[in-house]
Amino acid sequence: MGLLSSEELKQLLPAEAFAFPSPIPTQSVSSDEFMPAPQTTKQREFEARIKSYGSELARHQGMSRRAFFKTAAGMAAAFVAMNDTYGPIFGVSRAEAAIPEKASERAKNLSKQFIMDMHTHFLRDDTRIQNFLNQRKAVGQAGWNPALAQKEQTLDDLKFANYLKEIYFDSDTKVACISGSPSEVPQDWFLTNEMKAQARATINAIAGTKRCFAHAIFTPGYPGWMEAIDHALADLKPDSMKGYTIGDNTNKSLSKHPWRLDDEKLVYPAYEKFLKAGLMNVCIHKGLFPPSVEKDFPHLLEYSDVRDVGKAAKDWPQINFIIYHGGYRFAGGGKAEDAWAQFEQTGRIEWVSDLAEVPAKFVVRNVYADVGQLFAQTTVAEPRLSAVMLGILIKGMGADHVCWGTDAIWTGAPQWQIEALRRLEIPEELQKKYGYKPLGPADGPVKNAIFGGNNARLYNFKPQQRAEIEHDKIAYHKEIYERVGEGRTNLTYGYIYKPTA
Repeated sequence: MGLLSSEELKQLLPAEAFAFPSPIPTQSVSSDEFMPAPQTTKQREFEARIKSYGSELARHQGMSRRAFFKTAAGMAAAFVAMNDTYGPIFGVSRAEAAIPEKASERAKNLSKQFIMDMHTHFLRDDTRIQNFLNQRKAVGQAGWNPALAQKEQTLDDLKFANYLKEIYFDSDTKVACISGSPSEVPQDWFLTNEMKAQARATINAIAGTKRCFAHAIFTPGYPGWMEAIDHALADLKPDSMKGYTIGDNTNKSLSKHPWRLDDEKLVYPAYEKFLKAGLMNVCIHKGLFPPSVEKDFPHLLEYSDVRDVGKAAKDWPQINFIIYHGGYRFAGGGKAEDAWAQFEQTGRIEWVSDLAEVPAKFVVRNVYADVGQLFAQTTVAEPRLSAVMLGILIKGMGADHVCWGTDAIWTGAPQWQIEALRRLEIPEELQKKYGYKPLGPADGPVKNAIFGGNNARLYNFKPQQRAEIEHDKIAYHKEIYERVGEGRTNLTYGYIYKPTA
């Protein structure tokens, strides 16, 4: 199964085998749904810097560089390198990177922060999306990485067991929602709705508490889609619904059923079903449709932007429309530097600015922005862009309408994204020029709201439930894991561009 063409694959390498395992990725990584951006000059500078810092600091600590990068001080060193490369955007000191006790104390103090990641993924056991696996096999057979030729390669890193490890043990995430993606090809669904419900049940049974939520995907226009909604609502009891207005995002060339949020005839009857079942949260994939993708699929553009959000929100005030990726256009094969250039020229970013303006234009308060992929795709390429997009969304929608999601585990354990937001600040000159408010401390009111408070309110996750997870089975085993385990892998999964000479 090739979602990327054979010609595209020739330009790529598997990230888990060839990307440098820095605490923060040193170049853009993609799933096999889209081409990653090539490593930029700044990213090469960052990679060289973090390698140098890591080697020096690890030597002082009497450990290997790889082991050092698994520590809190190693994470701090990565953000020092980011600041030295891109400017003072992240709150970190050289002392924190050089003194493990100082970094460990900070990490311990923040580890109890409530983080509710409502945008996560893994792949089904019988997936036919084999590009990750085929690429690893080819690398081993070519002799580039002989270790890969010594054993049968599998997709386990992208499946349930590693998902459980990386979300709940390798990061400070406390609660997560299992998402998915539909396809015109039944086996190309990342997970069926039944699989998501079963995984949710498994995790919650392991924990003995409510640690996991699950979407049910709805697919307007697909044969039998309304009956599928009835089944999901009655039998699977999803925590929220999720839709892809682009239709088949995995195989865009096969997408036959794109739709609009404000289609009164097609989609509004589904909203009625959701509300009747007591579901008020509708999560919608938007963005990740840069000009390079538009060139190949121009007929899908109007379904990928946010032009249909305002009317739907106005017509359905009882529904919370949670727009995934914040509508950000330039991931999924685009370039963060293009988005930054657009902002410098116009003060706007497609389609993030359009989304942020919906509440004022339509006089609504039921539109939210999820930040999945914003940090994963912009922090590693142009961190000022991450800061600016948060500024735009908070200014237009309010800090109480911006929600945490990471799209993990596509880019590995989400701890580096968590640390990016904890340390991120909008540069003061941009605050003054555009009227953005500061993001504040790692555990201040703005970041606490984004990390967990807003999602807890949307999903009615009560204080009692938050208290229960502090002493459940996952908390117990994580304590043991942190004491005797091997720590974060710092691996990412997917594709990176082959380095140029």
